[in-house]
Parts: sequence; structure tokens; C-alpha cells
Amino acid sequence: MTNTPTTLADWLDYIERQHPATIDMGLERVRSVATAMGLGAPAQRTIVVGGTNGKGSTVAFIEAIARAAGWKVGAYTSPHLLRYNERVRIDGHDVEDAALVAAFNTIEAARGDITLTYFEY
Repeated sequence: MTNTPTTLADWLDYIERQHPATIDMGLERVRSVATAMGLGAPAQRTIVVGGTNGKGSTVAFIEAIARAAGWKVGAYTSPHLLRYNERVRIDGHDVEDAALVAAFNTIEAARGDITLTYFEY
């Protein structure tokens, strides 16, 4: 990519413009990028919370219970309320901008000509 974004704000602006649709159903594109990145299966203990209301509170409860049990906990929620960093937490702490920028750089290097939506990045 030319003019690679360097800040989280630049990346968020960039990824908003990468796919013509906000939602594009199917997992083929994400699966292809994950394969190119050499990603394996998800963690052995994975909990998915879905529904209309209460997802954020439910994730917070599960996260607190798991951390109290001594587990290392990662959480992804969407959308965010104030800052994009809220979407990704590791052991109760929002991920830093630098970690997100590094992750976006890795995804960008692996995706080739595959378009991803904002959510998929």
C-alpha cells in the first residue's frame, strides 16, 4: 500500500474506505486473510455473546469472572462507545494504539487485493 497509515486515527480513516459495503456477509475473505497470516484455531475457551441488548454487560461479567479465576482474558466487543481501543481488551485493559497499528499493518500485508469491511479489519 502506498502512503501507509501511521497512526490509529489514520488507520481508522483508511479502513472505513476499503470496502464498498458496510456489511458483506460470508467468511471467505476473512478466512483467506487469516490463512495468509498463518492464524490457527481460536483459543480453546471461547465465549461468543450475541443478541440485541446487554452484550457489553454480559461480556464485562464474564471477563471479570474469568479474571477472578486467574485466567488470561481477551475480549473483543463492537461497537465502541468512546474510543476504538475499547473494542479490544486484554486482562481488563484497552489495547494501546501502537498494538492496533501493528495489527492493522500485519492484516494489510496479508490481505493482498482482498477487501475487508471496517468490522472485519
